[in-house]
Amino acid sequence: MTAIQYPVAANAELALSQPMGRAAREREARALAKEAVVFTTDPVGPAFATREAALDAYKGRVDDERGGAAPAPEDRFCRLAEQIVAERGKAARLPPVSPTYENGRRWPEPPAEPPRTAWRLMVSYWRIATAERPIEAPQARQARRGKQALDPATLKAIARAPLRPVEPQQPLDIGLFEVRPPEAPHIVMPDE
Repeated sequence: MTAIQYPVAANAELALSQPMGRAAREREARALAKEAVVFTTDPVGPAFATREAALDAYKGRVDDERGGAAPAPEDRFCRLAEQIVAERGKAARLPPVSPTYENGRRWPEPPAEPPRTAWRLMVSYWRIATAERPIEAPQARQARRGKQALDPATLKAIARAPLRPVEPQQPLDIGLFEVRPPEAPHIVMPDE
């Protein structure tokens, strides 16, 4: 199986148009950039009202299940994502809904009209760490335990970031069905 070759660039627009190079692994990307890199996914380009319009605009960059052109396995670093469009005077996300517990239903009826959405191209790439970035979200557990109040932009960045561990996971000493006998703790034996 061929690994995806992600672009190395300072931002998503440059990743599409003028990448410094392409790398499948972080160490390769660091060697190309000659500095630290961070793997990220950012939206690029205009928003399209329909998925078909976005597929037509980005033909060859994303998988087209309509029978159109598909990128090579190593070029699959782009995908289409549907996002809620902000209307004037309203937020770009749905407000939280409280349970009602009325008439045998837990949740209220959904709105008659779904929110307006648009399709955007999402580009995954190795971003140069010194390049300007919107907000780097802190690790969620550490932010919650902090004594200072978090501003809304930081909370939004934490919510959109993938979960990150407090520390890297350590390898297991022994397998699930292996034991160390008490008389020889330096030996690992299978447990049947």
